[in-house]
Amino acid sequence: MSDADRWTIVAPLKPRFRDTDAMGHINNAVYVTYLEVARQEYWRAFKHDDNYRVVPFILAHVDIDFRSEALMHETLELCIRCSYVGTKSFGFDYAIRTEQSQRLVVSAKTVQVFYDYAAKRSIPCPPEFRDELERFEGRSLTREVRS
Repeated sequence: MSDADRWTIVAPLKPRFRDTDAMGHINNAVYVTYLEVARQEYWRAFKHDDNYRVVPFILAHVDIDFRSEALMHETLELCIRCSYVGTKSFGFDYAIRTEQSQRLVVSAKTVQVFYDYAAKRSIPCPPEFRDELERFEGRSLTREVRS
């Protein structure tokens, strides 16, 4: 599968000086923030809206693999796509790579849970949300159940 097919959103990011550690590398803790930026870009494109107060989910799990170093002077690409939609949650896959060489810096996965903020509890995936995500991604997002 080519990158053009794999990633729904690819957004450039220029690291800031404050993102670096004493060695001049992007600090590992900063990558969780970069994943959040990728989700913001996804939401903006998905809903054509910058209103994040209506996001119907919360972050439940983050899994990151650090593949190579990145430096402040390198422009990065934040790549994201929805991997599945379940009954109460959905997943995102990510790659963070250098813009110039396409060297993989980070691969990651997150799980988001549909959430009722007023009741402070998880809720089932709204069917219309699943339908919108599948249209946006251009494919089925049903997760295979392993037995």
